[in-house]
Amino acid sequence: MDEQSSLLALFTSSFLAATLLPGGSEAVLVGVLVAYPDLIWHALILATIGNTLGGMSSYLIGRLLPDKQALIKKTGGSSRGLDWVHGHGAPILLLSWAPVIGDALCVAAGWLRINWLWAMLFMAIGKFARYWIVASAANTVAASFS
Repeated sequence: MDEQSSLLALFTSSFLAATLLPGGSEAVLVGVLVAYPDLIWHALILATIGNTLGGMSSYLIGRLLPDKQALIKKTGGSSRGLDWVHGHGAPILLLSWAPVIGDALCVAAGWLRINWLWAMLFMAIGKFARYWIVASAANTVAASFS
């Protein structure tokens, strides 16, 4: 796969991984970095943007949900994410990258009408930090084999 196709695949997998669909994008990030180590910043930025936009799509779903019961159904039958977001506000979205709870936090933020700019900012920071850690770990492992 060439550089552009690899980055497009990374963006797409990052977006989809942040929606209510199951999936992960970390393996795609590592694959891109192994094949094209010089694209680290391009890869980190595209993965972060894709994953943040995916999280914002979950936020939008929350905005469109009419009542608490519909929200609880969308988030897997628990109001824990709703309670966390209500108690902590937008900064809790630093955890939006986390498996299982991340999607619920994004949906809850939308339903609670957390300011979308703050929500997007905190999502992006958390998601970038996660991708940066994954990229750093992949670089360390690759360097140990060199």
